[in-house]
Amino acid sequence: MSIPVITLGAEANAYVPGLEQLRGPVTVVRRCTELTELVAACQSGLARAVVIAPGAAELTASLVDRLRFTGVAVVALRDRLPGPVGPTVDGIEYVEASVEAGVLAAAITRAVGRFDADPGRPQGSLAYADPLGRPDVAAARPIEGTGVTEEPGAGRITAVWGPPGAPGRTTVALNMAAELAAAGRSVLLVDADTYGASIGASLGLLDESAGLAQACRIADQGQFDGTALGRIAVSVAVKGGRLRVLTGITRPDRWPELRPAALSRVLEAGRSLAEVTVVDCGFCLEADEELSFDTLAPRRNGAALRCLEVADTVLAIGAADTIGVPRLVKALAELGDAVPTATPRVVFNKVRAAAVGRAPETQLREAWERFGPSLGISAFLPLDAAAADRALLAGTALLETAPGSPLRLAIAALAGVPAGGEARRRGSGTRSGNVKFPGIPARIPR
Repeated sequence: MSIPVITLGAEANAYVPGLEQLRGPVTVVRRCTELTELVAACQSGLARAVVIAPGAAELTASLVDRLRFTGVAVVALRDRLPGPVGPTVDGIEYVEASVEAGVLAAAITRAVGRFDADPGRPQGSLAYADPLGRPDVAAARPIEGTGVTEEPGAGRITAVWGPPGAPGRTTVALNMAAELAAAGRSVLLVDADTYGASIGASLGLLDESAGLAQACRIADQGQFDGTALGRIAVSVAVKGGRLRVLTGITRPDRWPELRPAALSRVLEAGRSLAEVTVVDCGFCLEADEELSFDTLAPRRNGAALRCLEVADTVLAIGAADTIGVPRLVKALAELGDAVPTATPRVVFNKVRAAAVGRAPETQLREAWERFGPSLGISAFLPLDAAAADRALLAGTALLETAPGSPLRLAIAALAGVPAGGEARRRGSGTRSGNVKFPGIPARIPR
């Protein structure tokens, strides 16, 4: 087997004569002096492995993800090998810079062998956010609600996503996380919206730092686990429970800080930190710079794509009106093209008779069966603007400011947890007979 190799940096280039004299499987096909030249050569399919000299490039998870997506294994020369607890980046074969050419050739062969044997290595032509860390479709388990962890380190991830037009993604994500936390679950709430992050403001948190961006920066440099994530996340008290929160970026122009490779490691750490991780995603799934050009430019929509790829459950939130319904239909088609592994659960929010007519649930079901995709509707969330405004003004969840709100009861039912004493008296909130939709008189008991 021949292994074509590209080198980067003076110390790596110095090994070229020694590797060629071995006349073994390793063959150097190009010597590069700049990182952009190396990436371009890898994207052309020229090599199976790269050897990077100390200081020639910053070794981050994002760079490794990018190179491995081109089908290239990464070998890094270091002046001193990292210790058992030293900073390392997954996917890199580390070699001392003073070894002989034969030892380096063996390390290159070993790295390529591990890359080929890795079941999570890049395959196919899905979106770039997909390759590493992509969930194993065959091993994915369908779940109801958000799911509960059955063993340590096996937390579930629920992505709350929807089309543009403010269908209520943040409201649903925040209140689902609060209901789960109040029920005794360990919950991590993540704001990954690169267009309009608002979880921090909705909870009355100081808008001074972006918890998710900080976590991504640390994860991009090497080892990252639930313990490190727990130190970064903000703990918020929610009616007897504690909710961990990773706030979003403080300005929209900070979106390059949420690189998909680093975000994957943050979400994976979330699985070991919490039973349920609820992610508020951005709406846009369009391909942009990194898909269209041969550059290392980050992608604004890569964060949303990566969240949807690794999620165990995807909730597709749509506004229940004549604009929101067709938007959701089109968005679900885009989701199917961008993330074929996702099987979303459709949730209609802001359900009200004034927008769709009398018996709104029936009207929406009939319209969905005629014009929508084959996916069924999982839940209807009634409009309760007054309760939502009170919660937003107080900087907390509905269960604290409006425990009897029909919207709160419906979100609790969607989360699959009891809604408390008042909820039990009123019902689960998912049956149309127990939920009062605006514009419909309350049902009078017989």
